Amino acid sequence: MKVLIVNGSPHIEGGCTDRALKEVEKTLNDNGIATERVNIGSKDVRGCISCNFCRQHGHCVFNDIVNETAPKLAGADGIVIGSPVYYAGCNGQVLSFLDRLFYSTSGVVNKTMKVGAAVVSSRRAGSTSAFDEINKYFTISAMPIVSSTYWNEVHGFTATDVEDDLEGLQTMRNLGRNMAFLIKAIKA
Repeated sequence: MKVLIVNGSPHIEGGCTDRALKEVEKTLNDNGIATERVNIGSKDVRGCISCNFCRQHGHCVFNDIVNETAPKLAGADGIVIGSPVYYAGCNGQVLSFLDRLFYSTSGVVNKTMKVGAAVVSSRRAGSTSAFDEINKYFTISAMPIVSSTYWNEVHGFTATDVEDDLEGLQTMRNLGRNMAFLIKAIKA
């Protein structure tokens, strides 16, 4: 059993989103679920141009991180998408990546019953709208959404601030445990 962890932050190591995802990842691993990390935040990710090349060829016309990630999504039982919050929403890379990944894999990757979770990081506010943006990709793909004991978010301007967000880190651990349970339950 495996979960794909997607970090949408340009601060790949040592950022707030990275810190939250590491907490989820450690908990998944502790519960017998393998993880694989894909960092997209510093990649050049174009938006979808609605050319429908993917419908004919089974992959996106732009050969970048989206096409590299598609087979990883196919082999995973779940996916966690992490994004920093920019202006009360996900950052541009995350949205462009998700638009193209989910659209270009329609009919190629069966996402039904793959488990999905959103993780967002903000300094203070705007996190619930970013959280909602990510979850819509799951619901439109017939993917069960994993919840925790609060919205899957951490708060802080630096990773050190996130260390002080004890409730946020606990939420990430609960998310990891709930995700492991749901994946195992679906497999059973």
